[in-house]
Amino acid sequence: MTAAAQLRSGKGSGDENFPVASWLIRRRHRDVIIAFYEFVRIADDIADHPSLKPADKLARLDSLERSLLDQGGDEPEGLALGEMLRARGLPTRHAQDLLNAFRQDVTKLRYTDWADLIDYCSRSAMPVGRFVLDVHGEPHATWPASDALCAALQIINHLQDCGNDYRKLDRVYIPLDALALNGIGVDALAQSPASPALRNSLQGLAGRTAALLQEGAALSTQVNDSRLALEIAAIFSLASRLVAMLCMRDPLSERVHLGKAAAVAVGGVGAARVLLQRLLGAAPRMRRLQVP
Repeated sequence: MTAAAQLRSGKGSGDENFPVASWLIRRRHRDVIIAFYEFVRIADDIADHPSLKPADKLARLDSLERSLLDQGGDEPEGLALGEMLRARGLPTRHAQDLLNAFRQDVTKLRYTDWADLIDYCSRSAMPVGRFVLDVHGEPHATWPASDALCAALQIINHLQDCGNDYRKLDRVYIPLDALALNGIGVDALAQSPASPALRNSLQGLAGRTAALLQEGAALSTQVNDSRLALEIAAIFSLASRLVAMLCMRDPLSERVHLGKAAAVAVGGVGAARVLLQRLLGAAPRMRRLQVP
């Protein structure tokens, strides 16, 4: 098989919509989060590779899993992550769940309805948040809000990239019933600009994503680690802005992304807001402790 490094798309953590182990995250946690990202990145690149045959993609993903589990694979990203997880006593389940999502990307090209899409997100997005929470030792009670936030982030990506996914990979994450409701099929995704019917479909999904995002709004207040809370707040702020843009713009003909400067500004406002909330919440506790 071709070496995994030759299958890389060239995309890195700095190209993502949302920060990956930014300076807000405590230094002792960054290396394992970056290793997790690199593992997920190569798996994603394999699943999306334009010339690899499906059987080759699945074989390469299996090799990544064997490397992760130290069962004879030789993929550097899997070996590195597996070693770090074992050293920290962390489970491999989140990385394995993501591998199952990428296998699904290889074999499943259409999604029936919203529930079908959320089921996919339970493997393609939710494990990312759960992993980061586990790294920080956060309780599993934080998982529901994290799951909602991560699913919303995933669907934002799907809406942004719906045209390219269809044209380049014949993969459609837009639920078929959302298209049918407006009397169109997947072929509408090949048009630019989007037709009014497709705009209605996409804006309806953006509205549902906004509601899903709100289900995760409390996560930054639920976690114990203050720096993780700031990272989550920045991500939530960025996601909120992108959802608002998707409700107004056509992702098939307009840019629905934030530049780096705008992303820093939007994320910074969100982080600052939560920092202030945590400081104001800590002040009354400190006063109570000082009462003789």
